[in-house]
This record gives sequence, C-alpha cells and structure tokens, in this order.
Amino acid sequence: MSYKELLSKRTVLKDYTYSWWPIQRGYNNRTLYINVGSCEIKEKPVSQLMKDKFIGGKGFGLRLLWDATTPTTKWNDPENEIIISPGPVGGITQYSGAGKSLLVSISPQTDSIMDSNVGGYFGPFTKFAGFDALELQGKAEKDVIIFIDGINHRIEIFEDPGFTVDSHLLAEELTEAFSENEKDAKNIGIVSTGAAAEHSLIGMINFTFWDVKRKKVRLKQAGRGGLGTVMRDKKIKAIVAKIAGVSGNLNNVADLESIMERGRRYTKEMVDLDDKQNQMRKKGTANIVNVMSDYDLLPTHNFKYGSHKDAIKIHSDLLRDKYFTLGINDACWLGCAMQCAKGVDDFELKTGPYKGTKVIVDGPEYETAAGLGSNLGIFDYDAIIEANFYCDTYGICTITWGTIVAFLMECYEAGIINKEITGGLELSFGNVPDSLELLHQLARGEGFGKMAGLGVRKLKQIFVKEYGADPKFLQDIGMENKGLEYSQYVSKESLAQQGGYAMTNKGPQHDEAWLIFMDMVNNQIPTFEKKAEALHYFPMFRTWFGLMGLCKIVWNDVTPENNKYTDEPAKIPEHVDNYITVYNGVTGQNIDKIEMIRQSERVYNFQRIFNIRRGFGLRKHDAQPYRAAGPVTQEEYESRQERYDKQLKELLGVDPEGKSTLEKMAIIRNYREDQYEKLLDAVYERRGWTKNGVPKIEHLKSIGMDLPELIEIVSPLQD
Repeated sequence: MSYKELLSKRTVLKDYTYSWWPIQRGYNNRTLYINVGSCEIKEKPVSQLMKDKFIGGKGFGLRLLWDATTPTTKWNDPENEIIISPGPVGGITQYSGAGKSLLVSISPQTDSIMDSNVGGYFGPFTKFAGFDALELQGKAEKDVIIFIDGINHRIEIFEDPGFTVDSHLLAEELTEAFSENEKDAKNIGIVSTGAAAEHSLIGMINFTFWDVKRKKVRLKQAGRGGLGTVMRDKKIKAIVAKIAGVSGNLNNVADLESIMERGRRYTKEMVDLDDKQNQMRKKGTANIVNVMSDYDLLPTHNFKYGSHKDAIKIHSDLLRDKYFTLGINDACWLGCAMQCAKGVDDFELKTGPYKGTKVIVDGPEYETAAGLGSNLGIFDYDAIIEANFYCDTYGICTITWGTIVAFLMECYEAGIINKEITGGLELSFGNVPDSLELLHQLARGEGFGKMAGLGVRKLKQIFVKEYGADPKFLQDIGMENKGLEYSQYVSKESLAQQGGYAMTNKGPQHDEAWLIFMDMVNNQIPTFEKKAEALHYFPMFRTWFGLMGLCKIVWNDVTPENNKYTDEPAKIPEHVDNYITVYNGVTGQNIDKIEMIRQSERVYNFQRIFNIRRGFGLRKHDAQPYRAAGPVTQEEYESRQERYDKQLKELLGVDPEGKSTLEKMAIIRNYREDQYEKLLDAVYERRGWTKNGVPKIEHLKSIGMDLPELIEIVSPLQD
C-alpha cells in the first residue's frame, strides 16, 4: 500500500475551514487554537497589546501558556499546551537565519516553563498558512495527526491510520503522502518525535526541511526540556503544514529594500570570511570541537576534564574531510547564507532496529559531538554519528542524553551503580556498544534505559533512596540545574558562564549567554559589575532572537573584518544594526538598540514571574552543581594542580605547600562558592531584581511590564 493510499483510509475527526488574508508587516494578527481532546479548533485575535508587550515567537508562547494554565497545572495535564510561533521576522528569505520557530510548554523535566528553538519549514509555513502561532491543548484518545492546509485554507484532525513512529521514516512517509510529486515536497513542513519520547521525560521534537539537492527530508530539533514527551502524552503523532510555495515577500514587509541590502551585505561576509574564520559552511557548528579542547573547555568524562589526549580523533577537520558532504546548500531555511546544517550521507547503521540501513544523519552539531563523544569518553565519529541518528529518530535531545549518560558512567565507575542494577550493561567511559544499547532500551521502553530517560535530577533521587548513594556527591557531579541537564561547555574557569548557565529561566542552556571567551580567555569582564552587565545584556539580546524567529548563530559566528576595532566587539555592533534595520523593515516601526533590549526585558521578566507563579524562579533555584564551578574529586584537582595551586597563591594568598589535596580543594571550594553568591547579588541588582531573584515592581514599571497579573505575583515577595 502506498502512503497516499494509507492516508486515504484516515478517519477524520474534525474538519475546519478558515478565511485567509495576506500577512501584514510580519503579522497575521491571529493565532490558531487546536484541542486534540475535544477536537475544538478556533482562531484567536492578536491584540495590539500582545504585539507591543510580547512581540512574537517565545513571547506569544509564554502569554498563551499563561492564559491557558494555572499555577498547579502539571506537564501531563490536558490543559498544558505546546505553542509554536515563528515571530514577526520569521519566514523572510532576504536575510540569513530567519527560519526559527519557538516552542513553549510546561516541562516534564523541570515542571517550570520551557522554551526551545528549532529551524526547519514548519513554523514559517504555518505563518504563511495564516497564523502567528499554533496553540495545542488537550489529550487525544488515540494517536492523531493534524494537517494545516494553507492552500485550501482548512485544518484537519484525523486518527493515525498506521504511519511509522520514528521520525526519519515518519517524515518521509508523510511528505510522500501529502505531496503531489517530488517537486511539491519542498512545500511541506512536518513536526514529529519518536519512540523514545513516549518512554522518557526527555523527548524532543523534530521539524523537517526539504533538501532540494539531495531530494531528501531532513530534520532539525527542538531539543530541550522534554517537549517531545508532552507531544506524545497528548497523542499527537505529527503535524503537517502545506503551502503553495515560498517566493517574493510573503511577510508583506514595510521596507523590503532595506532588508535586502542588509541581506546582501551579510551574504558577502559569509562568502568572503567564513573560510578564514570558522568554516561554518564546511564544518557546521562542530567547527569548535578542537577549539574547545585547546582551551580546556571540551566536556570530558562528565565535565570532569576539559580536554583529552584522544580529542584529536574528533577534530572538526575529520568531519569536513571524511564525513560531511560539501558543496551542497545546507540551509535549514530558505535564503540562509551560513548553510551550517551539515549532513552525513549514506551512513550505514551498525546497531539497533535499522542496522544495515544507509541513512542521512543531520549533524553532528558541536553539542552532539561533545555530549555523545568526549563527555562519554568516546572519541570515534562513527559511534557519535550512530548515536546522533538514533537520538534524532527516537526523539531524544542529544545534549540531554549525553549529560545523562556521562553522569551514569561516572556513577558506574564510582561504584554507585553496577551491572546488577544496569541489567548487565557496563557503563564505563568509552564503552560504545553498551551506551548505544542503553539508548535502544529507552526507545523500546525497557530495562535500565527507561530509567535513564528520567533525567539526572530524578536519577539522583533514585540512587540515594534505592542504592544508598551519598546525596552530596551526587549533587556535586549531577550536571543539572532546575532539572535540565547542562549543555556541553566546561564552565569551571568562567564565573560569568557559571551564571550564564545557572541563572537562566529554563535551565543551563547556552542560548541565553555564552560568555566563556569574554570572561576566561580575553578577560574583558574582570569585575562583578562588568560580569553583571554582560549577564544582563547578552541574555536579553539573545532573547530577542527568540521573539523574532531568528537564528543566533548568524549573529556572531562570522563577523565583519573590522569588528575587532569597534568599541564593543563582543556585541558585533554592525550585526546588531542589521537586526534593528531588518525588524524595522519588516514591521514599519523605528526602534533602536535600547528598545531592542527593552522588548526582551519585558518577556524575560514575564518568564521569570511565570516560573515564580509555579513555585520556582527564586535564588535557590539558581544554585549550581559544584562541578560547574570547580573540582569535585581529588583526581580532578590533581589533573590541573598547577593551575589550582597558583590560584591559591595569587587569588587567596594561601600557600599550598604542605597541604593535602583535600585541604586545598576545600579552600578552593569555599572561595568559588562565595564568588558565585556575590555574582548572584550583582546580577540581580543589575536586572532590577530583589536579592531573592524577584523582579522589583519599580523595574517592571520602568520597562512597561507592570501588568496587574504580574504585580499580584511579585508584590508579596518584594524585599
């Protein structure tokens, strides 16, 4: 039976027709609400207040989720939602990196508010079909698929007639089923997850894009926080959006020429400078694997170390020279000159249910190479790429999974867990076969793999309760904050990056602030005041991308030749001006770089208060595991003894001579923990928050975010 024939046998639960009108200056001025439990479908108007305060993207998602839930809503309650929104700039093709969508939901991992960004076609296609955001609520009784038909202007909910679960096949099947022919495949965007998302708390969501050159469906991931688990809990198997095509000015922008001029300028930078700077178009984001190793920043053995003698075996040159197919437009959205969505073609799988199959693997990205590679003591790209593929098709975040397995491996080598507990798996660092089997177990929903899918925070609790583990040691080495696993950078020598991880609203993800080079390498922010300023500006600036539907990588991975001579090279001033011009060009507004940050501050503070509404978002929730700050074990200290002993002398005025490693570790720990507390004070003050991390009412008034529902939450918590 063909997939078109399979589709023809579907049982339609709801068919809804809507009127279409052109986008105006980046907005449809309505959102689409779908309840898969009741099969209710309706359109919601977008008010001017919504656009002024929440802008789009993540902002729209947060506002819709706030209105749909209560302070006690759980992630698996029917009223929890997944909201997908691309933002007002999202979908333009005249400036690079404008294809991002933002997803917002209550997280299974953190129980707080999660946002995750993703490339691919679905978000822009939903926008072109007529909606600024898609709001999904309820729980279906059986697996359902949603079809957004932007050609005939109708929405359909139907029971899954029997399509495959795992994303790499499901995406191909649905593309074939809904396209008229191969040429039509480029007009379809699909959202899905995979088998492991059903059996874990760490499921991620795949968005497709069509590779015209390869004539294949490819995947990008909204990885963080378990949103794929929410999707499968609602029994949403997939969402399909189809449009007539992308051409010209579908966003109906106010000033197309100004956008095109900046787009041409940026494209020229990429063509002229990428080979000299980062080789993004040849290596993708993995170009920094060897750079991180050189600076002792590549997570190794559960973030214990920052480099390894075998790191040369995963040098990024190997990806360029041996694995990645070059000379192909690897852009996950149309018009992007960076083309960093690299892929490995005809990779033959060696394990699992698809053993012997040749597949295309999207990536590995840097985070995947580090998380599934060095952090597990695995320095073999064949093994990394295999795990990368299965995480993607099973619907598992590679960042999260890498940090979980690294934690388990350290626990195994420390004797906290053993083969009896793991069901025979030898989870020692570097064990490729057993680490892959753990992943396959999770997809099957069985064995120790299913337990691993609970995440580091819950594993710590289980190991203490069931196996008598030392809770303090597990707290120190368990690389999670707020319930979310750390992304893949060693932050020990960068106090600012420690804050950039642990002070985030959602948990330790590098998309809020990546300050390691500013802080550790270039020493550009030596004082608490300067660190606090950086931890104000950069999270707010990066939040702005999530409001617009823009990719952050385009901002700073390739920079103008004169950038180093500017007053603030870390901010990439010319690119900041590009973004202001693009935003104004789309919307017809006239904001400047100050208002840009204010737009983000409103949404950032809203998300902080949203977490407070749910019982989180206070100082105690910004605590970090000690491994993020310093050496937990003796071997960890002694691996960098010269560095740490020098710091004892120069920073603390303590002579290390004659002191044991444990004594020196205790002194270093007291110092570093005290430094972090002082950083919290400085950052909170700069952000306009109390010492407990609560936005002050006067600050909310100053940024125009003193909404009554927010004041009600923060009023009892003012110092």
